[in-house]
Amino acid sequence: MALDDAFQPDTGAPDHAARATTGKLEELTFPSNPAIEAAVKTILEEIGEDPTRDGLQRTPLRVAKMFAELTAGYHVDPQALINEAIFDVDYDEMVIVKDIHFYSICEHHLLPFYGHAHVAYIPRRKVIGLSKIPRVVEMFARRLQVQERLTVQIADFLDEALAPRGVAVVAQAVHMCSVMRGVRKENASMITSAMRGAFRTASKTRAEFLGLINRPHHDR
Repeated sequence: MALDDAFQPDTGAPDHAARATTGKLEELTFPSNPAIEAAVKTILEEIGEDPTRDGLQRTPLRVAKMFAELTAGYHVDPQALINEAIFDVDYDEMVIVKDIHFYSICEHHLLPFYGHAHVAYIPRRKVIGLSKIPRVVEMFARRLQVQERLTVQIADFLDEALAPRGVAVVAQAVHMCSVMRGVRKENASMITSAMRGAFRTASKTRAEFLGLINRPHHDR
């Protein structure tokens, strides 16, 4: 199965949003959408606001363009993202990229959740360019998400692309849907993990990874 087929998840996005168009988010433009503008105007009216007042006249336009940017991951082609950046290297020890900051949108309330991810893999003589791992994280974060699925998608993508001995992903994030509303617990964060291959089957390998990502920065 091709990567671009395997990693266009069924997230309920419309067909036009699911089609991938580029390998880099920075190559995308973020146009407005008349249907979204109209919907935002309706929301403003229904909450008792006046969409024609000075501060709100361009709000529907801004919100439509904002959603185009925040969901741009639907338009990233996984094959183009890798862009021949997988190399044959005689190396079979753990590779970790720590503290990859991400921002995403909770699909339940359309509020942000944000945090950082730690990604590791053990090569089977194939390594991926360093910049590609943060790009993979961002590709999946720039969609309507739940953190559990985001974590799994990152792990499964790298597992499919590299066929390594193992992949591990840990994500920690603060969810504004539980900070701004509902239980309103501002200090609560969520941690999710996805372990594949040696990270799932070998406890020592998993412990080494968890120890390294939890090491304070001043110990480096």
